[in-house]
Amino acid sequence: MFASNFKSASQSDSIAPMLNRESSPDHPIAVVPAMSIVIPAHNEEAVLSRCLRDLLNGALPGELDIVVVCNGCTDRTADIARSFGSSVRVLETAIPSKIVALNLGDCVARAFPRFYVDADVVLTIESLRSTAAVLRFGQYLAAAPEVEWNLNHSNWFVKAFYSVWQWQPYFDSGRLGAGVYALSEAGHDRLGEFPQITADDEYVRRLFSNAERITVTNGTFQVTPPRTLRDLIKIKTRSRRGNMELVERFPHLSRPARESRWKFLGRIASRPSLWLASLIYFLVVIQTTIRARRTLKRGAAVEWERDLSSRLNVSTATKERVC
Repeated sequence: MFASNFKSASQSDSIAPMLNRESSPDHPIAVVPAMSIVIPAHNEEAVLSRCLRDLLNGALPGELDIVVVCNGCTDRTADIARSFGSSVRVLETAIPSKIVALNLGDCVARAFPRFYVDADVVLTIESLRSTAAVLRFGQYLAAAPEVEWNLNHSNWFVKAFYSVWQWQPYFDSGRLGAGVYALSEAGHDRLGEFPQITADDEYVRRLFSNAERITVTNGTFQVTPPRTLRDLIKIKTRSRRGNMELVERFPHLSRPARESRWKFLGRIASRPSLWLASLIYFLVVIQTTIRARRTLKRGAAVEWERDLSSRLNVSTATKERVC
């Protein structure tokens, strides 16, 4: 409700910072960006163009400071990022690590609020402006737009899982993650550098109390979930392992209250339409918990585990449009 109060102010607030000018020997008059966007990208040639195109569509010249950090790429990710010209700065590292990429991007990003965006999401300039306006107001240190799930290509099992998952109390207060989150300068000061962890978004979320973070209701971004149950289990195993890792390494950070579990179960119980889907949901939870504990116990190296099926859908759709 609070975020909706910024709807009328977001446009003027997003443009105002760009009226300030900075000078340099090479650029006597240069526009100061209104916000920075760090995009870690590992072999994202199938989706990066869509992500950058939607970010830049409608943006004013110089409004966005976009940094794409290509890490361990063996495909055309860097070339695609460079094809956007001066609108996008490109860094490259041979190390295939999202955390390394985030920290490298942070070192060269120039503006606040600062967004951290996965290469496979769809995020518009309007949502960026709305979220940035909330953070500039000063009451909140961390924010993210609302997430929308594009389940058009997912099978029934995946749709069943997400129909239950979205009722978690986790979404009630300041959800961060799922591919997009943003920090004010003060919020970034608290973060410092990203530690070597799996769940960067959940780590950032736990750095802030409910009163310090917010979901901006007049901004959205779109995520394409996996196509099959097997792919879903793969990415949720990584997510669960990341949360377990946080408990081990940072036990002092806030965690979801135990009573929220009972609230979640109550919501399912009061909605008979979710009962069948909840069986799929809890089977996925059990299996991913077991798999995550095994990998954590073995101390296996954390690699980029992501859903290739959703990226395949993007590639196919792009080819269809071109043809």
